[in-house]
Amino acid sequence: MILHSAQKMRRITTKIGKLDKEFAPLIARRPLCTIGRSERSETNFESLVSSIIAQQLATKAAETIYARLRVACKGRITARKLESLSESELRAIGISGAKTRTIKGLSAAVLDKSIPIENIDEIHKDEEIFDALTSLWGIGRWTVEMFLMFQLGRLNIWPIGDLAVRRGWDIIHKNTEEILPKTLDSKGEKLQPYRSVAAWYCYQAVHEARGLEL
Repeated sequence: MILHSAQKMRRITTKIGKLDKEFAPLIARRPLCTIGRSERSETNFESLVSSIIAQQLATKAAETIYARLRVACKGRITARKLESLSESELRAIGISGAKTRTIKGLSAAVLDKSIPIENIDEIHKDEEIFDALTSLWGIGRWTVEMFLMFQLGRLNIWPIGDLAVRRGWDIIHKNTEEILPKTLDSKGEKLQPYRSVAAWYCYQAVHEARGLEL
């Protein structure tokens, strides 16, 4: 993972504010984007498992299930430990049957080294990581986008399928109608190669609207 300094992030946010002036007031009053700013406490494997669990779940529910899984794995979640847990044990934690299958498949791919998960940041092309991870059953584009943004610190990810990103865009641009993913994809072209940072501020717009700090 390449760490991005605060100075670099300020240059990026200034650039975004110039490319799309509607972002500038929000950037000025919200915290500096945290993507890729510090070493992650989770391993790449743990982060991806966390993203799988979070699919289509409220944040609190996902955090609760993930915490239970950490307990079941005695602190550190690894492919070997997950392989040893039965489907019934994972279901008892609150992980659905489909997600259990996905997590088991990921664990097998890590153990047989077909997915070099802990060295995957050495793959510099985002699309190559997309192709490798989405080849596994149950891992879709959103899951990989979250992994690339928040674990690997990649700066040009544009999660147009994420409802919160679209909602944040609408808030920032004072849209009266919900923007469509295809339209947002086109709108984001001008924000390259810093679309992850723009997406982060879309999340911030939603947080602000809900009265949240971050």
